[in-house]
Amino acid sequence: MRPTAPGELAEPLAFLEEFLRNGESVPPPFAEQLKMAVERGDLEVLAAWAEPEVEVVGVAVLAFRPNISAGATFGSIEELYVRTDVRRQGVGRTLLAGVVERCRARGVSYVEVQTDDEAVAFYSALGYESEPGVRVLSRSYVV
Repeated sequence: MRPTAPGELAEPLAFLEEFLRNGESVPPPFAEQLKMAVERGDLEVLAAWAEPEVEVVGVAVLAFRPNISAGATFGSIEELYVRTDVRRQGVGRTLLAGVVERCRARGVSYVEVQTDDEAVAFYSALGYESEPGVRVLSRSYVV
């Protein structure tokens, strides 16, 4: 597992597009936004590779955002996906260890993740807890 440099985003992005977007590519302007966010340090893409770096088997996308009420920067796991045939082999744990390492390097002590019911047990086993009284609300807008 290693952080991905801005010029190395193609493979991890293609991996996420395959599994999270049914193979549909993100629009080129959005791919450029991702690259720029990585260049600025607002986003880190961690990729887990099958040995010896032959193919991507898992990816975590970590965003860093300032939080005014806390008066500090926090981390947000935007995406974490591990190929189904290599799950339960430590890839997800390795990616989350990378998340912790990257947060510590930046002095970030709080990381959140929004996830589906299927992954709750995974995160809970690694010490993540539900936030009492916190609800996620969303709304779509026509663009």
